[in-house]
This record gives sequence, C-alpha cells and structure tokens, in this order.
Amino acid sequence: MSEAQAAAAPAAACPVALSALPANFQKHVDPKAPLPLRMMGAKALVPMGPKEMVTALFMLTFDAEAGVRETAAKSSSGLPDRILSVALRDETIDPPVLDYYAELFAAKDEYVEMLVLNSSTPDTAIQKITVGATERILEIVAQNQLRMLRHSDIVRALANNPATRPSTVDNVCDFCVRSGLLLEDLPAFRAARRRVHGGSAQDEELAKKVAAQQQAAEAKAEAALEQMGATGPDGAEEKPVAPGSAEEKAGEQKKLSIAQQIMTLGVAKKIEWANKKGNREVRNILLRDPNKLVQLAVMQSARITDGEIAKVALSRTAPMEVLQYIYNNRQLMKNYQIKLNLINNPKTPVGVSMRFLSGLRMAEVKAVAKNKNVPQGLANAAKKLLEKKGGVDG
Repeated sequence: MSEAQAAAAPAAACPVALSALPANFQKHVDPKAPLPLRMMGAKALVPMGPKEMVTALFMLTFDAEAGVRETAAKSSSGLPDRILSVALRDETIDPPVLDYYAELFAAKDEYVEMLVLNSSTPDTAIQKITVGATERILEIVAQNQLRMLRHSDIVRALANNPATRPSTVDNVCDFCVRSGLLLEDLPAFRAARRRVHGGSAQDEELAKKVAAQQQAAEAKAEAALEQMGATGPDGAEEKPVAPGSAEEKAGEQKKLSIAQQIMTLGVAKKIEWANKKGNREVRNILLRDPNKLVQLAVMQSARITDGEIAKVALSRTAPMEVLQYIYNNRQLMKNYQIKLNLINNPKTPVGVSMRFLSGLRMAEVKAVAKNKNVPQGLANAAKKLLEKKGGVDG
C-alpha cells in the first residue's frame, strides 16, 4: 500500500489486537486515544523495540484519521535498517504485520529474503513475493518444501515466474509429483509426472486416470476420518484405562482405523491434516510418520499445545529437524517444561543444551548432572554450574 493509498483508504478494522503491544505503547495506537498521541506513534517518535515499532506502525495504517494513516505508511517505508533487519526476522511478530511489510518492501531483496526465511510470514505473502521475485529469492523459496505442499499456489507462482531457473522448476515439480500434490494446470507438472513415472506425452490420459483414482481414494479416506471425528475438538487428555478392558479395545480399534485411513493419504494431504484439519489423535499418529515434512507440519499446527510439544522435545525418536525447529523457536523456548525436556533429551546437541542450562532451577541442574542418558559434556557442565552456585552434594 502506497502512502497516497493509505491516506485515501477508508478506516478498516485492524487484524492485529491492541494487546499485541505492551500496555505502555497501546495509547499510541488505540483508536480512542488523543490524536497527538497517535500521531507521535505514526511519526515513529516513541522509543520502541524493532518488533513493537513495526507492529505499531502497521496498526496505525488502519487509523480513522487519514493523516495518521499517511504518516504511519511513510514512517514504515522509511524505517532504518537496524530496525527492519531485526523485526523482519522475528518469528513472534503477528503474520498480518509481516504480510504488510512483504508488500511494502517487495522490491528490496535484502528485506524480502528475511521475510521469506521467516516461518511466521503467511504462505499467501510468500506466494505474492514469488510472482515477481528475483532468481536469488526464488531459489530460497524453492528450498522450503513444506510451504509449497501447504500452499500449492507458491509452486504455480514459481513455475510461472520467468526468472526461475528451468532446473529449479523441474526439481520442484518432481517433488510435487512424488508427494501426491496435483497441479494439472501446470505443463511443468505434467512433464514432471512423465519424468517420474515414465511414459510419453501419449500416456497423459492414463496418468490423469491414475491421478483421479488416487484423488478419489484420498477423498474417501478424508470422509471416513471426518466421520470418525478426526477433525473435531481435541477434548481432554487420554485417561488411563484398565488393560484388556472393552474401553481399551474400542480405543485401540479407533486409533487403528484412523491410522489406516491416514496411510491412504499422500504426503501433501497428510500435511494438510497435520497442519490444519487433524485433532490430537491425528497429530499423534502423524508425529510418527516417516516423512519429516509431515512431522514438521504437525509442529507448526495452530492447534498443537505446549504439552504436546513438550512430549516431542523429550522424544528420542523425534527427527533432528523437529528438535531443531523447537529449540530455534524463541516463543516455544519460553516454556520451562519444553526447555527442560530438550536439555534431558540425549538427541539434543550438547551446545544447544548448554545454552539453556543456566536457565534451569538448581534442582533440575542437579538432576541433569546425575542423568546417565545425557552426553557427558552436558553432565559435566551441570556439575560445574552447581559448584559455582554452591549446590553440589558432597
């Protein structure tokens, strides 16, 4: 949105809640606040951190006063690099804010790259970026396989952008074919299907028929999952039941039935169920899927709870990519139990565990020092920390 458009646009409801800002900054964006306070915010005169600054300016582009909207838009486009280089990488910023800056800085590759690498940037924003992106940005977009399976229009934008390398289009479309994503409207996808499955252009009808059969099988499986309540609310945590009881047998049978239907789905559909549709029961099954992208999609689901993530953080069977996603997510690492479980997981790299060790209570540090399952280097570091704090046993 240009400055002129911001001034002319009628005031709309801001998609970001006032609570996104600390209480002491809210008076500068609150529609009920005096105009001079809001104008101070719009002029970026209030000393804020990078995250708060970009969020406040975005919120003020929805102000009822055209002058405030125009000033906020002008300030947004003129923010210094020291603010933007931190804010655009911040994964805790609200997605609509990142969407706004993706459009604002579409012509500046250094900022576009930060937004493309930020997992909180909405898929729709990545699609818009991809439509007119340079080759360097397109190569980065093409590496995020999970995004492409989650939002197939990114693949379309990639394939239709003349700046995309032909080899990149081929690799992406080959991956989509193998993952069960259907993009019949793309000639590059149809060519990839022939490449992956063999055959010539004359076999196109047969290929379409096979794809249609797969689609029908997936639709049937999805209908069965919905009928079994796999899209419903998570409900309470599972309670222990007596071994061999009718209740236990019924529960096991239901899990088996859900698992069988999920096995019918291709990778792309599994990701959809992992990320958006599935309840806790489905997520638990998909966390054991052999495909790491499916497991990562579960971790990024809006429905997953901190309790579920804490269990994964302690799991010795979790792929390294999943553990990496957890310990690189600053928001998740604010949860004490997740942090503690990661440190006690022998699969977590020692350097990562040591980074968080000093944030534990002394009782837990003592437990880590005595834990035979963690790497020796971590146990030694815990002992040294105890000695430093004077909490080691004799």
